[in-house]
Amino acid sequence: MNKLFDGIVIFVQVVKSAGFSAAAEVLGHSTSYVSKEVNKLESRLGVRLLNRTTRSIGLTPEGDAYYQQCLQLISDAEQAIGLITQHDVSPRGVLKLSCPVGFAQQHLKPIISEYLKRYPNVSLDLDLSDKRTDVIADGYDLAIRASAQLEESSLICRKLYSCKAYTVASKEYISRHGKPHHPRELETHNGICYSNHKQPSRWDYIDHDGKHFSVDIRPKILCNNGNMQLNLALAGHGITRLPNFYMQGELENDQLEILFDKFPSANIDVFVVYPSRKHLSPKVRAFIDLAAERLAG
Repeated sequence: MNKLFDGIVIFVQVVKSAGFSAAAEVLGHSTSYVSKEVNKLESRLGVRLLNRTTRSIGLTPEGDAYYQQCLQLISDAEQAIGLITQHDVSPRGVLKLSCPVGFAQQHLKPIISEYLKRYPNVSLDLDLSDKRTDVIADGYDLAIRASAQLEESSLICRKLYSCKAYTVASKEYISRHGKPHHPRELETHNGICYSNHKQPSRWDYIDHDGKHFSVDIRPKILCNNGNMQLNLALAGHGITRLPNFYMQGELENDQLEILFDKFPSANIDVFVVYPSRKHLSPKVRAFIDLAAERLAG
C-alpha cells in the first residue's frame, strides 16, 4: 500500500511535458531517474502506459485511461491539502456528473454554463443517460435522478425540483384508437413504457378520494429513453407517461393531449445524490448549491 502512489506524479509530468527530459527539468531530477520511475510504475501495474520512440512518447489506451484517473487523484489530493490548510478552497479538478437526458436538455444547460464560468479551474465529465448509474462503483461525484419515490440507499440525496407527470397521446392516436377516459381503459390500448422502471408496465394513479391505485399496461413498446418515448407518442404509436420536463413544448403547442385530468399521477421529484456529505469537495458543493438555487421554485 505504501508504494501505491509511487511514480504517479512523475508519470503525469512526463505526459504533460511530452517527454522524459522536459519532465526531468520541471521536477528537478535526472532524465534517467524519471525514466526508471515510470518503468517501475509500469512493472507494478503490469501494463505499458507509454509508447516510446527516439523522438516522442505517446499514451497507450491503458495509459490514457490511467492518466485521466491520475489527474483526478492529484487534484483531489491538492484539494484535501487546501481544505486542511485553508489556503485554497476554490473548486478545481474534474466534476463527474450523471443526469437524465430530458432533464439535462430542459434545465441543466444554463446551470452548467454558469458553473463553468464561475469556476474556470473545473473540468466537466458529463454523462447524459436515462440508465441508472452506480454513483460509487462508476466513480461519479454526483448524479441527478428523477423519480416519484427515490429508493433508499447509502447515498446522500437533496431534492432540487418537482414537476407533474402526465399520461399523453397524440391526436392521431386518439382518432384511430379512441380516447380512454379512465386509467383502467389503458389495458386495451398500446402503451409506450419506460423500461428502466422496476415495473415498467404498471402505472400508478390517484383516485377522487386521494387513494392510490395501479393499472397494468399492455406495452406495445418498451423503451429506455424518455425522448424516444416522446417521439414515438408524437408519431401516434401509443400512449405514454412522462415528466413534464420532457414534453413542455409539445404540450404548449397542443401536439399532445393530456389524459385522465381527474386521475393524476404522483409528482416526479428530481434529486441530486452523492456518496457522502462529510468532507464534500468544493467542486461538488458549489455545483449542488448552484443547482438548488437555480431550480428553486
